[in-house]
Amino acid sequence: MLLVKQWTSDLFGLLFPNLCNACGNSLFRHEQLICLKCLHDLPFTDYHQHADNRVAKQLWGRLPLNAAMAMLYFRKGAKVQNLIHNLKYNGRTDVGVLLGNMLGERLKTGILYQSINMVIPVPLHRKKYKLRGYNQSSFIAEGIASQMGIDVSEDHLIRTTSTESQTKKSRYNRYENMKDVFQVNSAEDIIGKHILLVDDVITTGATLEACANTLLAIGAAKVSIAALAFAE
Repeated sequence: MLLVKQWTSDLFGLLFPNLCNACGNSLFRHEQLICLKCLHDLPFTDYHQHADNRVAKQLWGRLPLNAAMAMLYFRKGAKVQNLIHNLKYNGRTDVGVLLGNMLGERLKTGILYQSINMVIPVPLHRKKYKLRGYNQSSFIAEGIASQMGIDVSEDHLIRTTSTESQTKKSRYNRYENMKDVFQVNSAEDIIGKHILLVDDVITTGATLEACANTLLAIGAAKVSIAALAFAE
């Protein structure tokens, strides 16, 4: 009976191969979502351990953040881009949860992230949400929250305006594109709290800046930022 189950499993794997979301190669039985080689090769930062990391410096002078970090370096055509592409466009929300878990494990060891009260993913506008079917940042936030024992909220910060793509805009134009597009519901739940904002990739940080300013203006005591990756 055990032999039959193994044969069935091998046949299923042949017809529907379980592939690594980073490199596309077949996974071994003990591997999940990302092969061990790719996990070993991922370009991790140590930004959670240093207040003056490159992500934080990019946002200095733009808003009074408590802390900011990204777990991985993002480079075009590399494995991190493949992971995030699968998460955002191929429905692999389980990749977001896995990477969120890894991110949460790191945040637990960072002194600046010890007093967080709520995790909030950067929201999508309802039109984009309907088109994609989910918010990729929500699954990253879910993974972080499960590791840190903190609640996730997708209701307190909402996106009221559908903006143009940020891809080809300058830093200033990205900021202008994001002004006044977020609002807070149930402000009493935010006032005096330390909020962790979560996103997939940080480039100029304009979206996160707009989110953080909205939360701080409504009365959040502190806002910190965590992302999967930082585009150098």
